[in-house]
Amino acid sequence: MAEITRARSDAGHETLASRALSLIASGQAETRTELGQLLGAPASSVSLAVQQLISRGLVAEEGLQSSTGGRPRKILRIGHSDEFAVAADLGGRHARVGVVRGGGARESVRTVPFDLSAGPDECLDTLVSEFEQLIGQSSGKLAAAGLSLPGPVDPEHGWVDSPSRMPGWHRYPIRERLAERLGVITSVGNDANMMALGEDAAHHGERRFSITVKAGTAIGAGIVADGRLHFGATGAAGDITHVRVLAAGDIPCACGNFGCLETVASGFALQRILRERGRQVETTEDVVALVEAGDPIANQAARQAGGYLGEVLSANVNFFNPDSVFLGGILSTLEPFVAAVRSQLYDSCHPLLTRDLRIETLSLGADAGLVGAGLEALQRSLAATLDSIPRATPRATRKDSLV
Repeated sequence: MAEITRARSDAGHETLASRALSLIASGQAETRTELGQLLGAPASSVSLAVQQLISRGLVAEEGLQSSTGGRPRKILRIGHSDEFAVAADLGGRHARVGVVRGGGARESVRTVPFDLSAGPDECLDTLVSEFEQLIGQSSGKLAAAGLSLPGPVDPEHGWVDSPSRMPGWHRYPIRERLAERLGVITSVGNDANMMALGEDAAHHGERRFSITVKAGTAIGAGIVADGRLHFGATGAAGDITHVRVLAAGDIPCACGNFGCLETVASGFALQRILRERGRQVETTEDVVALVEAGDPIANQAARQAGGYLGEVLSANVNFFNPDSVFLGGILSTLEPFVAAVRSQLYDSCHPLLTRDLRIETLSLGADAGLVGAGLEALQRSLAATLDSIPRATPRATRKDSLV
């Protein structure tokens, strides 16, 4: 019985070690004390998990963190500090590519032309070419590759499932194909989820429950609960873009339904609305330029769109009770849009829920999705390394043998 109990305990510590590794890799925890606070685990369990990671070369303990009281604490770092991930945040016409290291540090970030409508095979060739350039100019060892895609991603298979604006991408095995071409573990995630992960890491565990909204050509949201991404039963959690709103009436949506939030609050919606009102716009960037130029009709449309988004978000805030709402995407650069979202949330949510609620634009800006994709890939690589190491069989003590 003692051996069975100990084996179960050891397996529990392995799980704790994996979670600790994730927190250290993302930069959310630098000391054993911080790990204990974030994991809600006793110091002895955290210490055992950290020792397992150190003994396997996955984590190193170095230097000292200054302390306002008591002894200075040793700082935890990822052991393979020279490893990096190449990552890309893909949009309809452009991609943000770069190198991401442990803790979210980024290098060689740039925006390149990218056409998702060209199909997955051509896009894969473009990605590999961009990644090879990044690998060639980066020091250290390539450990993983991460992608952020503007569509519903099946996390189990690593492909996009029934995307409305990505012809030819439905269930294309992009994760598998990219892993074959680069020879490393590859991670694929929805753009709003990756944005949420990147922004969460930037706050180093200070925000435990958040909703991150990507308001661009379309709309999506990522949910972080207690420092971990919430995917839902089928990976579609946060898909607020197709919530029905009264103001949308019977406007057709790209999903095939009618009256979705996307039809009145997205970049596509604003393009349509402004064209109907006599403005010459072809892209969401044109919409942004009109608002920034002070066009009264464009400003009114942006405020109205922000109000509709705030209306849908208020139901989510009332239900989930986050400590933060982060706004990203190109529409988050528009003050009338952001102000309308904030105003609607304060008007529609219970005061207890908005008393300490932070409603902010992304601190990482356009790099949030890139950082999230890179960190997700690095964490998968580290977890695979951890899983590949055989677990030691606990030795029975004399006391155990007598039981």
